[in-house]
Amino acid sequence: MVFGKKPSAGGVPSSGGSVLGSTTIEWDPQFKQNNVMWKVPRLIRLNDNIVVREDEIAVFYRDGKVLTYFDQPNRYALTDFNAPIVGGLLKFFTGVQQQAEVYYLQKRYLDGKYGSTQPFQFTDPTFGIVNLRVFGEYRWKVSSPENFINQFVGTFAVETSDEVEARLREQLVILVYNALGKMKSQGMKVTDLAANLTNIEQVVLSMCSDHFAQYGVEINKISGLTISLPDEVQKAIDTRSEMSVLGVNYIQYQAGQAMVDAAKNPTGVAGAGAGLGVGLGAGVGMGYAVGGQFAQGFNQQPMKTCSNCGSLIPATTAFCPNCGANQQMAPRAPAAAAQGSIACPKCGTQIPAGAKFCPNCGSPAPQTQSQNQAKTCPSCGSPVQAGAKFCPNCGKQL
Repeated sequence: MVFGKKPSAGGVPSSGGSVLGSTTIEWDPQFKQNNVMWKVPRLIRLNDNIVVREDEIAVFYRDGKVLTYFDQPNRYALTDFNAPIVGGLLKFFTGVQQQAEVYYLQKRYLDGKYGSTQPFQFTDPTFGIVNLRVFGEYRWKVSSPENFINQFVGTFAVETSDEVEARLREQLVILVYNALGKMKSQGMKVTDLAANLTNIEQVVLSMCSDHFAQYGVEINKISGLTISLPDEVQKAIDTRSEMSVLGVNYIQYQAGQAMVDAAKNPTGVAGAGAGLGVGLGAGVGMGYAVGGQFAQGFNQQPMKTCSNCGSLIPATTAFCPNCGANQQMAPRAPAAAAQGSIACPKCGTQIPAGAKFCPNCGSPAPQTQSQNQAKTCPSCGSPVQAGAKFCPNCGKQL
């Protein structure tokens, strides 16, 4: 096939006809936009003129393969009568019509998006099999017109830009899955995905050159990669992250969450729970503060008694979470003794007159000295009146 070319006489040539039915063919700029390919809607005839602009490539395709292409701006015309592409004229003489076609391609880079239709099953040591879906953007252009047309038109039988981009999206998703598989074999976990999105993009980009060269396509940018996790897995990862920041275990975290939920509902049982949370003391507070301080008891730490109020607290606590007393200082002096009361010999708490046990520590109350008490019961130690024959407390015969 022999093509002659003649320079256009100023600007973009207008369409016109000839006695043989030839025309001038050009790709209308208003229809190009983001379309990478346009197929001329009829077969090529003798003396047809092809107009190629700066950002275009015209590819001549016949019998399942590319014969030649023009990538320099000019007007090209078929001038050799003996060329195998003569369209209707050859059919008139021989009854055989050559299937000679022209495809226009864009030279510039185009932007596209990709996304998975089927999930990628990622095996994680903690969460098991996790179904991942990926989305992102890419930038590409035609690098080899011959390979591009032979593959997409000849092999895949596509004729539109949408069909081309659908194929590219499918191949990019495959490369992303391959990259995830490689990085997983190197120890990457589901919880590491968010921190490695840029690294995954670079791995995918490094594989694009060899993978897409067979299609005559160059991918020069992968960006905006998003990996979507199932809701339940994402929630579990978020919970783990919060626990790590707060420095609590799962039981503590759940206790804190329960307090937060109770505080959000000021009525009914939840309201009572919220009141209980407030009663734990300002130093403890609500929510995560409970998980981080008061709920340390769940860790089975050594415990001790508060020197001031007697509450059970962790042995390493410097201040009581109930009363706020400094555990490094001596306990506060007991309250002034009420009239008729006596001090407990064990904890110092004032015991009201007539009480048998200390209201704070439960120790037996000492004998109350009184002018009316002449002796005590040898059995229970209760004071008895002088001359009494039986103990008024236990009934023991004196």
